[in-house]
Amino acid sequence: MGRAVVYVLIITAFAAFFLFSPSNLEDQKHQELTRRLGFKFRTLTFDPLVAEMEKLAEGRELGSRESAIAKGNHQVPHAYGHYYDEGRLNISLRLLVLFPLLDHSPKDGGISYEELSDWITGQAIERLNYRTRKQLAFYDKNGDGAISFHEYLPKFTEEDIARNETGYGEAGWWSKQFTNADVDQNGLLNFDELKDFLHPEDSSNYRIQNWLLREKMKRMDHDRDGKLSFDEFLHHAYDIYKSYVEFETQGEDVPSVEEKFDELDLDEDEVLSVEELRPLFQYLHPGEVSYAQHYTSHLINEADDNKDGYLTLDEMLNHEYVFYSTVYENNNGDYEDDYHDEL
Repeated sequence: MGRAVVYVLIITAFAAFFLFSPSNLEDQKHQELTRRLGFKFRTLTFDPLVAEMEKLAEGRELGSRESAIAKGNHQVPHAYGHYYDEGRLNISLRLLVLFPLLDHSPKDGGISYEELSDWITGQAIERLNYRTRKQLAFYDKNGDGAISFHEYLPKFTEEDIARNETGYGEAGWWSKQFTNADVDQNGLLNFDELKDFLHPEDSSNYRIQNWLLREKMKRMDHDRDGKLSFDEFLHHAYDIYKSYVEFETQGEDVPSVEEKFDELDLDEDEVLSVEELRPLFQYLHPGEVSYAQHYTSHLINEADDNKDGYLTLDEMLNHEYVFYSTVYENNNGDYEDDYHDEL
């Protein structure tokens, strides 16, 4: 506890100013998309400041300081003056500043799964909203606040659409995805519908989820009967599910393939339908929000030394590099700004 107290005494005045500054609220917006962790997972950006650092490192800073101020991001250069020293982030100092922001329901000196999930998920959602706003502004040529199929994909002719070729990337494939997202069926996508269209993995739209699962199942269903046998589930779906659960729990409490299959097989016919596979949607088609939940579980498991389900400031300081691993990992060309699992 002594280490945390010393840091608190040093930065109390500055932290109070930073935390309650109106500009700091804007610092939580326009988050950077996540990196992939290893070959199966992406590491989410834990800290808004790190997101800005990654933008700069990738050469994607949006304009000059003046344009940043115009966009409400004038706190970023200011933050660098306090947190960025000789090419490295002062991680301990930054965690001390962030801790009170995470510890809010209630402020009890411990960060629960729900509090950490709210923080990370909020950044993921804001990133999805930011990217959708950019796409809407770019493609909405007539300024009506919605996008038609031809506005978004002008390369496809009516003849292309009529042929209804449904291979990945064909006109029929895109048309089906557009129709699934068009909830009111008016031929236009408003902001929420466009977000579902661009990020179907994060959509709660039943038609979109059902379509994604059917497309996924086609690659697993070797006998083409429209369902997954135990062997098909074992060699495809279960491996994906197991990888995520092991990542979340450090390998603890992972159901066996038999247990999971029996749990999903509600009608006990020894095959799984698309509907029975729906509980695994977030594992078979994880989006930004799903990754946020997986990553939250991973962080709790990594840093919660006494296994009480809460993170104290000391625990976070003792495992500070777990929260900031993206700052020091070599990118190796794996960064994908608009990553989606190809159907």
